[in-house]
Amino acid sequence: MANETEVATGVTEESVREALSTVQDPEINRPITDLGMVKSVQLAGGTVRVAVYLTVSGCPMRETITDRVKTAVGRVPGVDTVEVELDVMSEEQRKELSQLLRGGAPEREIPFAKPGTLTRVYAVASGKGGVGKSSVTVNLAAALAAQGQKVAVVDADIYGHSVPRMLGVEGRPTQVQDMIMPPSAHGVKVISIGMFTPGNAPVVWRGPMLHRALQQFLADVYWGDLDVLLLDLPPGTGDIAISVAQLVPNAEILIVTTPQMAAAEVAERAGTIALQTHQKIVGVIENMSGMPCPHCDEIVDVFGTGGGQIVAEALTRATGATVPVLGSIPIDVRLREGGDDGNPVVLAAPDSPAGAALRAVADKLGGRQRGLSGLSLGLTPKNKF
Repeated sequence: MANETEVATGVTEESVREALSTVQDPEINRPITDLGMVKSVQLAGGTVRVAVYLTVSGCPMRETITDRVKTAVGRVPGVDTVEVELDVMSEEQRKELSQLLRGGAPEREIPFAKPGTLTRVYAVASGKGGVGKSSVTVNLAAALAAQGQKVAVVDADIYGHSVPRMLGVEGRPTQVQDMIMPPSAHGVKVISIGMFTPGNAPVVWRGPMLHRALQQFLADVYWGDLDVLLLDLPPGTGDIAISVAQLVPNAEILIVTTPQMAAAEVAERAGTIALQTHQKIVGVIENMSGMPCPHCDEIVDVFGTGGGQIVAEALTRATGATVPVLGSIPIDVRLREGGDDGNPVVLAAPDSPAGAALRAVADKLGGRQRGLSGLSLGLTPKNKF
């Protein structure tokens, strides 16, 4: 009977499954056919019934998956109606999926710390709070993603987490066995402790728990194949900065400061931690570098001038390596508005002074190629004797 139906409508199970292979899971970003999420396909005239396994009960992306399946299968010639039935994976199926995603790698392994990783890891640091470090992080992430790069942000500022709001992330992480699927916005994957705490409750943790949380964010979250990972660090040189150096020793440091001398002096201190952790400082970003007068366009140096250059020169002397000023970001009310609305200024107003300056910094970071330093090439000297 099934064969007669296929002949009459021109729809085959093979053509339906081929269409389903174009449907990507919105969290894992891989075809649902590769992930074992297609339970069954049934044909009845022009009606196709597809049963799909969700990774967990109450999956926040159930509607998105349903819509994608209906759209893909609906394009198959001869299909009039698509019905989607949702089921939930068993414990064994979730375990198999977890092993598939890990690629056979052992649990609790941080992929970005492996010698052969091609992911650029940038730890965004500042000496003190209030210099706009999180705003810079969020906008750099959004700008890099807009370039077509695969980007993620770890909100490592455990006490002062603000990245989800600034990026407009509304979803919650989904857990599959011992793996966490991060939500995303503007093409950027995000994880933050704020996604696991009720309301606006404070996090009252000490060093070991902070280290453990960061380790989970890096090892237990399924990030996929990333081009760039940004870590929004808390201000200062405390536990998290030390943990980053231990967990991801190849992370490079971006220093954010303002032109104000008081901020510059503290930022210099935050940067010199690289001497002890043996990390590279990519450069300095000077935020709030000046405000265009709304009446005459003259730049008003609200926080003084030259702080970014002073920090860069001091770090160059201290490290013995050139530390450049990557950019100066002017004060712009749209930068603040974008953070409040979850719509970064690099996307909402890309040609504004702040948007253009941030995109210029992202271009410099996005254009950097990974060298061979520290990579194992798998070469063995040939013995001539």
